[in-house]
Amino acid sequence: MDDLLYNPVYNAMLSGDAHLCFGTGQVKYFDAEISPFAGFRQDYDKGFDDLYNMLPAGRNILYATPQLIQEPQGWQFLAEVKGLQFIYPEGMNVADPSIKPVPLTSKNVEEMMQLAALTKPGPFGLRTIEFGHYHGIFENSQLVAMTGQRLHVANYTEISAVCTHPNHLGKGFAAALILHQLSLIHNQGQKAFLHVRDDNSRAIALYERLGFKVRRPMNFYFMKRRVVR
Repeated sequence: MDDLLYNPVYNAMLSGDAHLCFGTGQVKYFDAEISPFAGFRQDYDKGFDDLYNMLPAGRNILYATPQLIQEPQGWQFLAEVKGLQFIYPEGMNVADPSIKPVPLTSKNVEEMMQLAALTKPGPFGLRTIEFGHYHGIFENSQLVAMTGQRLHVANYTEISAVCTHPNHLGKGFAAALILHQLSLIHNQGQKAFLHVRDDNSRAIALYERLGFKVRRPMNFYFMKRRVVR
């Protein structure tokens, strides 16, 4: 069986997130308000050329791969982020969270975007919530922590946008949110995975404490389509 998480973005676009993306059978991308992610078949060597022709000048994309790549023709690198892919082992028991998160809806998008802008868990747009299952924790009517799901790769579901307001760190909010997501994902018959910057020692320590194991390195390339090649 193919390792679907080696190319998670493209494989999500072929399966659980197909309804959110555009493109062809070989090259796909999300609407910019949902996510900048774009992907293509692993053995297809014209992916960036096709994306250049599909997308408007100035469009930013995010490309994820375990490999190190050079700047593609027609594209300008804006940032390169070295990350790690973690997976939650099968058969692990999931503890009940001590804090019960509440569902977030479209009414919460503005404060979700503010929290994401403050904590920088990764790209978060007006329609990112459409990936589904976003939950948060409030204190004094303020959203102080949240997480949700992003890529849905066949029988794998990614936990994403794990963030806590800096004034509320150390209260166990992130752990409670992740445990809640693990319960949701397991109850859906799915396996959980996530991505994190390899220099985010605080998050890595939390994920390892909860039982996640490193699957592989994963590099994230933010880039912008040039006006002309």
